[in-house]
Amino acid sequence: MTPLLLLSLALALSAAQEFNPRTVVQRNYDMARVAGVWHSISMASDDLKRIEENGDLWVFIRKIEHLQNGSLKFDFRFMVQGECVAVAVVCEKTEKDGEYSVAYRGENKVLVSETDYDLYVTFYLQNIRNGTETHVLALYDSKTPAKNMDLVHKISST
Repeated sequence: MTPLLLLSLALALSAAQEFNPRTVVQRNYDMARVAGVWHSISMASDDLKRIEENGDLWVFIRKIEHLQNGSLKFDFRFMVQGECVAVAVVCEKTEKDGEYSVAYRGENKVLVSETDYDLYVTFYLQNIRNGTETHVLALYDSKTPAKNMDLVHKISST
């Protein structure tokens, strides 16, 4: 199965108990409603090395803050030389709905793919570094405690 299909399955399973298809938002986002505490559930990428343990895009979300200028501040944790380190990343709002940009290991576009504001949010990242393009899809859950990233490895290695 493709990683994106498995990510969709993970999303379906994590929200199956409370999912209401009428509340899914895929445009005209109210990003102030996305602000809050989130937990990393799953990631998929076309370059698995970047989201595997010690990869530069292997991050754990803690919180998203909606700034007054419309930008988003992400509070992440990631591993540096075997230690979990906190880092804050501000993604600048672009003119497109649900799209943000940030310079980190190349040029990045961060797009909201889908959310219901309460249970989950899915972000799509497009990174261009040294002429190479990498795509990452990240699923965050607001109710489930941060899970072991073994799920990421299972999805990535399939």
